Amino acid sequence: QVQLVESGGGLVHPGGSLRLSCAASGRIYAMAWYRQAPGKQRELVARISAASITMYADSVVGRFTISRDNAKNTVYLQMNSLKPEDTAVYYCNTLPRESNWGQGTQVTVSS
Repeated sequence: QVQLVESGGGLVHPGGSLRLSCAASGRIYAMAWYRQAPGKQRELVARISAASITMYADSVVGRFTISRDNAKNTVYLQMNSLKPEDTAVYYCNTLPRESNWGQGTQVTVSS
């Protein structure tokens, strides 16, 4: 299992942007970003295969972009046109077999 460290969260106004990073301690293959809002279950936001094929939840299509840098063992989530309902703790993890969850990074979208 790799160790995962998420970063890049913060407070942003509606319509703003953030770029999240997920640094892994070792080589990565397929990866995914998830989020968990208060009182809700963790949900899949986006995933990227080892060949960089991407998939997104309907709620973020056209606004979020997942990408990877294999040389840095890092996966990114570019989030544009943020909405208050995007507020959550964002996590990354490996696919198909999960690694230990990191601490996540808080994203708060509020005016």
